[in-house]
Amino acid sequence: MTLRLFHSPASPFVRKVLVCAHEKGVADRVELLPSRAWPVKRDPEIVRENPTGKVPTALLQDGTPLYDSRVICAWVDQMEGTPSLLPEGTSDRFAAMTLEALADGLLDAALLARYEAVLRPEEFYWALWHDSQMEKVDSALDDLEARWTDRLDGPVTVGTVAVACALGYLDFRFGDKDWRGGHPSLGAWYSGFAERESMRRTRPE
Repeated sequence: MTLRLFHSPASPFVRKVLVCAHEKGVADRVELLPSRAWPVKRDPEIVRENPTGKVPTALLQDGTPLYDSRVICAWVDQMEGTPSLLPEGTSDRFAAMTLEALADGLLDAALLARYEAVLRPEEFYWALWHDSQMEKVDSALDDLEARWTDRLDGPVTVGTVAVACALGYLDFRFGDKDWRGGHPSLGAWYSGFAERESMRRTRPE
């Protein structure tokens, strides 16, 4: 079964799906579809399948659309293979899902901050909005450092993949942000995880 995926190579949410596919050993069954996704002018090809026009949007073999990244990652996880990125046990499963939600929240805030900085016309730039989004990023980083280190050091789950992609996005788009300085355990974990084959093969240019 092939999964067709509207994608943007710079999207951290697309990367999350692709890292999961590599971790499951099914990356060769994901067909990448070109897209012109953009926050202010949507790609009609994507809108036809997903009214929000966002990537990632996936299409099953029968044309059924799947979105957003959490849904697509869950589908990838059940395709076949090991490990299970959504653990079976209730406690571990919901911990992985909560960790994924935390990482996605960090990414949502980071993306809004970037859009404010690079897409908003200069005369309309709202510094308070930008700074408020970055405060959310910092709060998420603090929580990851304080409460999630043990989970990050455990088996790979959709949550750990999401965190890695979020941190990778900070390095990619916020290179002047020293997030490692106040989060040494998180930084050490990411240094190791970033060298996994799944991460190296999906690293944005």
